[in-house]
Amino acid sequence: MPAASSNPFARAEPVTTLSGRSRTALLIVDVQTGVMASAHGRDAVIANIARLADRARDAGVPVIWVRHNSKEFVAGSENWAIVAELGPQRGDPIIDKRYGDAFEDTDLEAVLAKLAVGRLVVTGAQSDACIRSTIHGAFARGYDVTLVSDAHTTEDLSLWGAPPPDQVIAHTNLYWSYQTAPGRTAQVAKTAEVDFG
Repeated sequence: MPAASSNPFARAEPVTTLSGRSRTALLIVDVQTGVMASAHGRDAVIANIARLADRARDAGVPVIWVRHNSKEFVAGSENWAIVAELGPQRGDPIIDKRYGDAFEDTDLEAVLAKLAVGRLVVTGAQSDACIRSTIHGAFARGYDVTLVSDAHTTEDLSLWGAPPPDQVIAHTNLYWSYQTAPGRTAQVAKTAEVDFG
């Protein structure tokens, strides 16, 4: 692993491999009542996502919501609903998914193509499940991907052998900051450092 730079949150210029896709979008993954009920640092993460959504809208950046659908998160149920503190505005795309990667068997790629998006700023839950799957899915499909270090979270799964949630989040931030591939960038930034330019 290369030595960490003096500013690990520095933003490189987007170099997405997707032709004609110069726009950025904020992707908010699975901030649903049931998912966030026992999430580590829930309130702070939700507040950061709200700040990012406001800033994205002010910058004319699309805000895209993802909802997980499963036996635990049945469409229309309280667990499935986006948390009360947040919510899509008129015109915000909403993607319903059944798999960890928000691109799998959904119209997310078509929505992003229509919006000319080649860079994603990713937030939400859970760090070690749908966030991990979606950032890798996006990167493999050619997107530049910025993970917001203080705007994603997970629950405590240490009873089943996982590290404590703060360590899961920290490790996800660490390894994503070193992710590389030809012609695209993987970055990590705090909420205050995200550049929607």
